[in-house]
Amino acid sequence: MLRRLSEAMGVSGSEKEIRRILRELAAPYGETWTDAMGNLYVHKAGEGKKVMVCAHMDEVGMLVKGILDDGLLAYTSAGIDSRVCVSKRVVVGAGKIPGVIGAKAIHLQKREDLQKAIPHDELFVDIGAESREDAMKYVKVGDPICFDTQFSYFGDGMMKGKALDDRLGCAVVLELLKRDYDCDFYAVFTVQEEVGARGAEAAAYRVQPDLALILEGTTANDMPEAESHQQVTEVGKGPAISMMDNGTIVNPQLFRAMKQMAEQQNIPHQVRRGTNGRTDAGVIHKACAGALAIGLSVPCRYIHGPVSVASMADFENTVKLADAFLQARKYEEVKKNV
Repeated sequence: MLRRLSEAMGVSGSEKEIRRILRELAAPYGETWTDAMGNLYVHKAGEGKKVMVCAHMDEVGMLVKGILDDGLLAYTSAGIDSRVCVSKRVVVGAGKIPGVIGAKAIHLQKREDLQKAIPHDELFVDIGAESREDAMKYVKVGDPICFDTQFSYFGDGMMKGKALDDRLGCAVVLELLKRDYDCDFYAVFTVQEEVGARGAEAAAYRVQPDLALILEGTTANDMPEAESHQQVTEVGKGPAISMMDNGTIVNPQLFRAMKQMAEQQNIPHQVRRGTNGRTDAGVIHKACAGALAIGLSVPCRYIHGPVSVASMADFENTVKLADAFLQARKYEEVKKNV
């Protein structure tokens, strides 16, 4: 499942392939439908509070913005550091035309060029076309471009692949769908999170949840040059519980309830220490009359790049903590005291 989710194409605004896979995997567990934005819903009707578990299906990527006379493709991107792009393999469009992101050869660069990152507007996708006319046989302006990375396991319980933000969250939601909870349960796979949580805004108004549990893949900055307070999360230390980011301040009682559940169940966990960035929680918690919202994240190194790294144990413990929290219905006590 993780391999299928990671390797599927799903650049923001072009989520058709990943949505098809998610629908196939989720259909046995509830009523499914898609809204006009492209969000995928799975409903397991029940009594009690309306609970929405949410993960975004889209990934950072690029779009073809122009085709040059020599057949190279100019592109635009969002959320990707140009420093990780040079010489990376990509696929273009629904036909997954193979390509390589290229730059001016090093022996042609000036000294000042070597002292700065090459910006996206000086990088181009080479699909092996001889001319603009030749390239247009295979691709067109507006086609999505995503990294071409094979998912694999490696090392001691580690995995690597593209789009672990947020295909790991999607996998957690699929695991939760296999279980039964005493609530009116909605699983939602949202679109266009990476360009402003656009899908989540529509989903929040459709579901109007009492509780939203957002499952994410998040930054792990556990690198040698980073001070301990700069390490947002650490791979191998368990799911990260969010207390705040640029879009959300988590209800303190809800945060404590999640943390206490992890402690009671002896589930390894950590607090997400960075507050930059935002998730779908940012729009869900303030929609309609408002909702309780909290995020659980699987730490990922090298996020928003061609390949990210995460721990299988962290993924499994995220499933365990989310399941325990929903089974205990601790959110009901929090809602009474808001």
